[in-house]
Amino acid sequence: MEGGYHKADKTEFSECWKISWRTPYIMRLSLTAGIGGLLFGYDTGVISGALLYIREEFVEVDKKAWLQETIVSMAVAGAILGAAVGGWISDCFGRKKVLLLADIVFFGGAIVMAVAPAPWVLIIGRILVGLGVGMASMAAPLYISESSPTRIRGALVSSNALLITGGQFLSYLINLAFTKVPGTWRWMLGIAGLPALIQFILMLSLPESPRWLFRQNKIDEAKSILEKIFPADEVENEMKALKDSVEAEKAIEGELGDGFLPKLKSALRSKVVRRALLAGITVQLIQQFVGINTVLYYSPTIVQFAGFASRQTALALSLVTSGLNFVGSIISMGFVDKYGRRKFMLVSLVGIIACLVALGVVFFQAAATAPAVSNLETMHFGGNTTCPAYLSAPKSQPWNCMSCLKAPDCAFCASSGNGLHPGACLAVSNDIRSTCRMEKRTWYTEGCPSKFGFLAVAFLGLYIICYSPGMGSVPWLVNSEIYPLKYRGIGGGIAAVCNWSANLLVSETFLTLTNALGSAWTFILFAGLSFIGFIAIYFVVPETKGLSFEEVEKMLEKGFKPKGIYFKGIKDEINEENVSPSSV
Repeated sequence: MEGGYHKADKTEFSECWKISWRTPYIMRLSLTAGIGGLLFGYDTGVISGALLYIREEFVEVDKKAWLQETIVSMAVAGAILGAAVGGWISDCFGRKKVLLLADIVFFGGAIVMAVAPAPWVLIIGRILVGLGVGMASMAAPLYISESSPTRIRGALVSSNALLITGGQFLSYLINLAFTKVPGTWRWMLGIAGLPALIQFILMLSLPESPRWLFRQNKIDEAKSILEKIFPADEVENEMKALKDSVEAEKAIEGELGDGFLPKLKSALRSKVVRRALLAGITVQLIQQFVGINTVLYYSPTIVQFAGFASRQTALALSLVTSGLNFVGSIISMGFVDKYGRRKFMLVSLVGIIACLVALGVVFFQAAATAPAVSNLETMHFGGNTTCPAYLSAPKSQPWNCMSCLKAPDCAFCASSGNGLHPGACLAVSNDIRSTCRMEKRTWYTEGCPSKFGFLAVAFLGLYIICYSPGMGSVPWLVNSEIYPLKYRGIGGGIAAVCNWSANLLVSETFLTLTNALGSAWTFILFAGLSFIGFIAIYFVVPETKGLSFEEVEKMLEKGFKPKGIYFKGIKDEINEENVSPSSV
């Protein structure tokens, strides 16, 4: 976070390929550290599929939405703490040691999850992997950026971001691979320890970041590493540049004071930093409040809401959304520098709002056309299997599948001939579920049979396409560009903590919202938050495309007003001020 997020252009990627081909050591450093990004992405995606099977093994998890939310979100809580601790450890003991520690913690967490005999043990495992993810997400970009030639640094750091979405895609493939294996979710979560183990072994043979070594006055060690990265005739220049950079950094630290609170007070006294923080925090909060992590963490469950009760089908369809997220990241890397950050986010939000509203309409229709509950079908399984709420209801005749699922501890067993025909409303238990499935019927606990299911999946995919290139990656880019140099670390850190905290809030409340409001109104709620986000970005977030840090600071000092998709170009204002009266 301290170094910010640097966006690479096409020239940087071609240059990266050439330099890495000549010096494979650079790619070895970057890819090894980039496994941290893979861990981040894998952990984000794997829980969505594993949750389907965890619910089936632990009845209390299936019955309690808050317990499902806690299992999912505790990794986010751990990541917040891990990022904070990882930043301190990386400054004191080095980037490499943080990555090694992250691997140990993540591997331990994966083992704990794989053998968890009860939900509370699973939650402890989730906190541990979250700690590992948080430390790795903090240290990996720093290690890569500090061990890379300047001219290809953006490409290598961007590759780390690609590995995150690649890890998410890999997690869905792993989920699908283990659906037929005894232990299912235990393998899904446990196998996450393998890349952590691989990274740990590979990192043992790699050096510390040369920049960190230089800051610790280990000049000779730093130089020996640079000699492996740069041609011999460039090493002295790089050493001089590194010395100048570290001295400037230490001067800034001396000016701001030692510790977080003095730096924060100094930052908040600056009008420029306050305006930058307003913009930076705004885009980070909106990134989460459009509901993206409800899709990443719960996409198979959402697919079940749409009427696909089969866990394998839900996972396969969720794989499509993960793949689209990966593609969207590549699109962003190719076009955001051409069309601008602000425009990308606003256009992205228009698409997001449209898709969320469409999803709300689809789920409204699905609820309205849900198959009826048949008294004959229900009694077919015997009186002891019937949903208690259905038996005690004064008017049971108008009940449908949605009424059944809203009742406590009840499930819908679809008709054997056609899932859209009237079915049975039964009590939730493993034995009754098995009886339902033995008759070639489908057991529904999250959503109802619907002819609109494929529409919901299509709009879910379109939502990802709209989100990923814009609101997915641009907020991190804006935060790397909008703060004055000496406040970039603390500004980016505050904004990142806001992002993680909003992530935690959304992931901890999604299932509760769907139970309280229904799936349709939950997506409408996120559409409303996205609209508020559109207004906020329009009025408080400037365009930083093509501006130097000094020009961004000048723009924030003067203030800005929105004008269409773009703000008035600060370069034009600078040119106007430099025009002499005689030349007008």
